[in-house]
Amino acid sequence: MKTLVIGDIHSGFLALKQLLLRIEPQEDDTIIFLGDYVDGWSDAVETVSFLIDLSKVYNCIFLRGNHDELVYNWLLKGEDKPMWLAHGGEASKSSYQGRNKELLEEHMNFYENLQNYYLDKKNRLFVHAGFTNLKGVHYEYFPKMFYWDRTLWELALALDSSIGPGHHSYPERLKNYSEIYIGHTPLTRINKIEPYCAANVWNLDTGAAFKGPLSAMDVETKETWQSDPVHLFYPTEKGRN
Repeated sequence: MKTLVIGDIHSGFLALKQLLLRIEPQEDDTIIFLGDYVDGWSDAVETVSFLIDLSKVYNCIFLRGNHDELVYNWLLKGEDKPMWLAHGGEASKSSYQGRNKELLEEHMNFYENLQNYYLDKKNRLFVHAGFTNLKGVHYEYFPKMFYWDRTLWELALALDSSIGPGHHSYPERLKNYSEIYIGHTPLTRINKIEPYCAANVWNLDTGAAFKGPLSAMDVETKETWQSDPVHLFYPTEKGRN
């Protein structure tokens, strides 16, 4: 039994299929998806439908990303904010155009039931973006921070390598969990395209929405798998801006 974690997909359905073929998960494995299933490439509908079907075979845990909330709000209330449209929303709108009512209802149910975070039996936290409360996720005052926050990753990157969990200056926020797994902030911003750990925070967003691959990791062994760069599957598209 493995626990696998997969980073931000951003509608890269073809890359997701390739990644899973490379992983070859077993039916008793747990697969944790860190959110942002949509907004980016053209296969928003195909990606979500595939994930729904995948959950019928494997134990899947789906976390909520900020882009998932944006698409849900558009489907539910017609919200189409310019910033969203400019950062992948236009592709998701096009993917959903003309879809039948049954499919839309199934997808709405998927978005509604996404989890804000997941905490396993080994005190490992999985969350799309982060949290702000020093005491941990159970005390978070602002639930949207679970899928919008960037300060957790900034904090982890800012730590001097000589400061470990036992040091008095080690941030209280990070001491709450043995490990934290996030997506949300592309590692391409620090010129990395493989999962990267800063302090005890693993970032799995390897830039699938841009020029990077889609990535997965076995949380026990730290073995990683990656798709080909996602943009190669969609050569006529721009992806996210």
